[in-house]
Amino acid sequence: MTRVGLVLGGGGVVGQAYHSAVLAVLQHDVGFDARTADMIVGTSAGSITGTLLRLGVSPEDLAAWTVKAPLSGDADVLRRLAETSATPLAPFNPLHLLRRPLRLPGPHLVHRALTRPLQFRPFAAGMTLLAPGRHDIVEQLAALRELERADWPEPDLWVCAVRRRDSRRVVFGRPGSPPAPIHLAVAASCAVPGYFAPVKIGDRSYIDGGVHSPTNAAVLRGAGLDLVVVVSPMSGPAGWRPDVHAAGRRHSARLLAREVRALEAEGIRTVVFAPGAAEQEVMGNDMLSRERLNEVIQQAFLAAGAHAAKPHVSELIRQAAGR
Repeated sequence: MTRVGLVLGGGGVVGQAYHSAVLAVLQHDVGFDARTADMIVGTSAGSITGTLLRLGVSPEDLAAWTVKAPLSGDADVLRRLAETSATPLAPFNPLHLLRRPLRLPGPHLVHRALTRPLQFRPFAAGMTLLAPGRHDIVEQLAALRELERADWPEPDLWVCAVRRRDSRRVVFGRPGSPPAPIHLAVAASCAVPGYFAPVKIGDRSYIDGGVHSPTNAAVLRGAGLDLVVVVSPMSGPAGWRPDVHAAGRRHSARLLAREVRALEAEGIRTVVFAPGAAEQEVMGNDMLSRERLNEVIQQAFLAAGAHAAKPHVSELIRQAAGR
């Protein structure tokens, strides 16, 4: 029996649209229902998509909800979400984050850098030093609090965040991780540093898991899986354009390639969906913008369908669907 993991990377509301298109293609064209994945790893926007899947939302309803199309009769979760309005967010520009003063590194961050140099990631550490953002992500995701169940979702849902005091990745939902209600774990995973305020869980503050990695796929090593499907809105070929957004995509692609190699070294087969040039053009650079979500879904649906139709990809996904 094929055991399947699903990795959903970060990418804001645009990334969620990309997730929904890819997962709808896999359900419609290949017969793989993402809700049946044995394990789901979600980072930032991917933690929202993963939570909705674990709440029973179908990939096709996710896509329909994004473009405000009619929902199926089983989409009560999305209808309840639609009844909750969130405060509109200002456009996100990563360059604005650098204009605010940085805080000094604390003793825990310094200690981690000195004692675990091979695990220390300077970029993640730098993100923890940014001044807290002015937007409240917990308020933005308030509807999840009304929808969550008393117990952590089943089957496994792992939500990645970064502990602010020492830049260490924390995987909520994984055995041994700090206890957290799902809505706070998801909020922490989505708390873009400098834009959103850090999220307090227990006596620790957390920020977006994407500062460690936009996908965090390697956390599935040793989980007994046969196949991992990765949907990574922030990766994909970015060329060599000299701008911060292209540099971010190149960084994401390098991290994902490293994670895929780590999985495959353990005999875990992988299938990766990441936006190409056409999808990136309609996605734009503001991953919080809702202006072109219809176009994102349409373009991603076409590209993901073409990728899923490739013989080696189709064979692997059909094994997952028929397990």
